[in-house]
Amino acid sequence: MPRSFLAFAVVTLLPLPLLLAGALFGGWAPWLALAYVTLVMAGIDEFQPALSYDGEAAEQDEADLLSQMLAGTHLVLLLITIWSLAGGGPGLFSLSGIALFLGAGLFFGQVSASNAASLVHRQEPQMRMLGTALYISLLSGHRATVEPYVHHVYVGTKHDPMTSHEGESLWQYLPRALLGGLRTAVKVEKHRRASSDLPIWHLSNPLLQYAGGAVAMLLAALLVAGPGGLVVFILLCAFAQLQMTIRDYVQHHGLTRALDANGQYVAVNATHSWNAPHWLSALWMLNATRHSDHHANPAGPYTQRAAPPRGEVPTLPHSLPVMAGIALHPPTWRKVMEPHLEAWRDA
Repeated sequence: MPRSFLAFAVVTLLPLPLLLAGALFGGWAPWLALAYVTLVMAGIDEFQPALSYDGEAAEQDEADLLSQMLAGTHLVLLLITIWSLAGGGPGLFSLSGIALFLGAGLFFGQVSASNAASLVHRQEPQMRMLGTALYISLLSGHRATVEPYVHHVYVGTKHDPMTSHEGESLWQYLPRALLGGLRTAVKVEKHRRASSDLPIWHLSNPLLQYAGGAVAMLLAALLVAGPGGLVVFILLCAFAQLQMTIRDYVQHHGLTRALDANGQYVAVNATHSWNAPHWLSALWMLNATRHSDHHANPAGPYTQRAAPPRGEVPTLPHSLPVMAGIALHPPTWRKVMEPHLEAWRDA
């Protein structure tokens, strides 16, 4: 599949001029962007899932450059979208405004969130802070704690609120995952602070940084577009958080870690994540669809994540965005996914 800097940059940045034009002028531009990230992407993934490519994978500095570019465009698009939908542009209840909300929201929930999920695992403080800032800008700062210290440690067990159980519908999973994520973030940070002589109210406490960042973003939305901007911002964040949580639901559904002879969970391996080999959505989501590799090497460049061959790891029957859409309707999800899960276990 394409792994070069140019391939990732083109696919992720392509809808941004259309979304910005839609925010400023309305019209058909946001509908074209929305069509690209939904119908076009799903169609190409379905009918041309694999694409050969002989180029070298982008190096870490190239991956970092695109991560920084995407973080900058994320903030610009977020503020302009808030201003536009709150009345400065087409407005939320116009046809172009609806397309802008959906198109920009999908960028925040699929591209920006994937970028953040990769960055919070990095060893370099500035890159980790960038990932945390992306999460905070979507009122999800606690994920900067949950992702590396809970999910990657306890995935596939009852201690991970982000792992969905077999037979559990998305709508049953959502409150458990959302509330469980907040609770575990507080628990982890309290435990980390216990070994420090600093008081809980010290500014180095990540929980205070998440809360303070959220307040700052809410004030920014209020300053940019007034009370209407505050409402639009909260709705955009809710839409992005829904997408993050659905992705968690899909990527670990029904995959659990067994206990060894000593009663300990076996180590995390490639069989504890659902993967999708589809090339276009992989580029769009910064290889978040190669999820087994993300758990095996979370701090590595997303450009170099491998797609394990079908049959060796759990593989989704459709692309990740399509499966996320299917998860919204539990009867269809059960019809599509449960036989697939059973077949994987039998294999």
